[in-house]
Amino acid sequence: MIQHIKIENYTLIEKLDMDFDSGLSIITGETGAGKSIIIGALSLILGQRADTDVLFDKSKKCIIEGIFNITDFGWNSFFENNSLDYDNHVILRREINQHGKSRAFINDSPVTLNLLKEIGDKLVDIHSQHKTLTLNDSDFQLSVVDSYIQHHDLIDSYRKGFTQYKKLSAELKEQIELENKSKADLDYFQFQFDELESLNLVDDEQEKIEAELKMLTHAEEIKSALGKATYTLSTGNTTVISVIANLQLQLASLASYSENLKEISERLNGSYIELKDIAGEIEQAEQGVLVDPNRVEFLTLRLNDIYRLQQKHRVTSIQELQSFKQELSDKLFSISSLEDNINTLKKAIATHEEELKKQAEQLTKNRQKAIPSIEKELITLLKQLGMPDNRVKINCTQQNDFAKSGVDTIQFLFNANKGADLKELSKVASGGELSRLMLSIKSLISQKNLLPTIILDEIDMGVSGEVALKVGTIMKKMSATMQVIAITHLPQIARSGNHHYFVYKDSEGTSTKSHIRQLSEDERITEIAKMMSGDSYTEAAIETAKELLNSQK
Repeated sequence: MIQHIKIENYTLIEKLDMDFDSGLSIITGETGAGKSIIIGALSLILGQRADTDVLFDKSKKCIIEGIFNITDFGWNSFFENNSLDYDNHVILRREINQHGKSRAFINDSPVTLNLLKEIGDKLVDIHSQHKTLTLNDSDFQLSVVDSYIQHHDLIDSYRKGFTQYKKLSAELKEQIELENKSKADLDYFQFQFDELESLNLVDDEQEKIEAELKMLTHAEEIKSALGKATYTLSTGNTTVISVIANLQLQLASLASYSENLKEISERLNGSYIELKDIAGEIEQAEQGVLVDPNRVEFLTLRLNDIYRLQQKHRVTSIQELQSFKQELSDKLFSISSLEDNINTLKKAIATHEEELKKQAEQLTKNRQKAIPSIEKELITLLKQLGMPDNRVKINCTQQNDFAKSGVDTIQFLFNANKGADLKELSKVASGGELSRLMLSIKSLISQKNLLPTIILDEIDMGVSGEVALKVGTIMKKMSATMQVIAITHLPQIARSGNHHYFVYKDSEGTSTKSHIRQLSEDERITEIAKMMSGDSYTEAAIETAKELLNSQK
C-alpha cells in the first residue's frame, strides 16, 4: 500500500509531503484546488508519460517519490528477475527535467518507464471519473469476467501461444507472397545462371586470354623480329657471336701481360656465353610463336562472351561475375526451399491452432460458468446502491477467429427499470447508474485481484442522498482487505473514511499553489458541514456532520 508521497515542482504543487495509512482515506477540497493533480502526480511514478507542461517552475526539475509497503505480496521473484534489490518497502521515483526528459528509479536503481509501469500496475489501480466510460468497451467487460475468475495462468499461456500463432501466420503469408513473386522470377534467374554456368569461367582466365591474344594478333611481327635477331646473333655470314668469339681469343692471348687485360678478357668471355644463351632463347621463342587464326578467333569469341556478360551485369571482372552467379544460385535455392518452408509453417500453425482451440474452449467454459455468479453479485450490489429493480445480463458469444483473449465476445446488458428491456450499457445507463455499476464491479473484482491499493477519483458522479451513503459503505467494506483512497465531493461518502485529507490552494504573489493536510476530528466535522452547506455553514450542519461521522463508529 501507499505509505508516503513526496511531490516537488509539479503543476500547482511547489512542495508536498503526505503520509497514508491502511483503510479508507478520503480526499476532499474545492473544485480546482488540486485533488486530481495529486492523482496525476501519483500516475507519473506508476509509469505514465509526461512532458515539461507538468513543471511548476520551468527552471527546476520535477521530482515525485512514493514509498509502498509490499510485505506479504510475494514479489521477491519479480525483483530478482529484473535485477533489483528486494525490500518490504519499495521506493518509486520519477524525475522530469526542464527539457521534458524523464528518469525513473526503483529503490534508487535506474529503470525503464515500461518496468516502472509494470510494477505500478501491480501496486495501484487508479480509477478516474472518465474511466467509467470504459464500461461500454467489450474488452473491458471481458477483463471484468476474467478478473473475477482469476484464470491468469491460462490466459497468459493462451496469449503467448496466440502471439506465436500470429507471428507464424504473418510469416506464412509473407512466404506465400514471396513464392508467388519468385515463381515469376524463377525462369529469369535460371536463364541468367545457366548462361554463366555454360561459360565455365575460371578466375584468372580473362587476363591470360588477353595476354595470349596480344601475342597471337602480333605473331607475324614478333616472329619476323625474332628471326632477324637470331640471324644477326648466330646464323648470318658475320654474326655478333662470332665477332665476340674472335675478340675473346685475341684478348685471351694478352691476359698474361696485365691484370686489367685479364679482367677484360674474362668479361668478354662472359658476354660471349650470355649472348649464346640469349641467341638460343630467341631462337626457341621464335619457334614457339605460331600464327594461328583459328586460335585467335576462338579466344576472341571467348573474350567477347566475357565482356558481354560483364557489361550486361555491370561488373568489370570474372570474380564479380562469379559472385553474381553465386547470388543467383542462392536465390534459386531459396525459391526451391520456399515450398518446404511453407509446408513447415503450415504444420506449426496447425499445431498451435489445436492448442489454442483447447485453451480457448477452456476459457469459454470458465467464463460461462462464472457469469451467473457475476450477474447475481452485481445485481445484489446495485440493489444496495439504490437500484432495487436492476437487472444485469452478461452475454458470452463465440467468434470463428482467435483473438488475443480467446474466441469470446462479452457484452453487458443492463436496465435499472422494472420490466424494461435489457440493452447495451451505452444505450440505457445514465451517468449515475454507470458510476454505481463501475463501483460495484470494482468492489467485486478488487477482492479477486488482491492489489495493495485502489484509488477512486470521483466515482460517485451522479449519486446523492441515501445512495451516496451506500457507496461509502461499499468503499469502507473494500478497505477491509486493501487500501482505498477516494476523492469525493459528497459528505455521505466523506464520513466513511478512516482518514480525511483536505486539498486547498492559496495565492502568494503572482503564483497559485496547491496544498494538502490531514484533518483532525474537529476539522473533519467542519469540512463535512461545509460540504453540505457551503462556507456559510450553520450549527445545524455541524450537528448533522457529527451525526454522519458517529453513525460510522
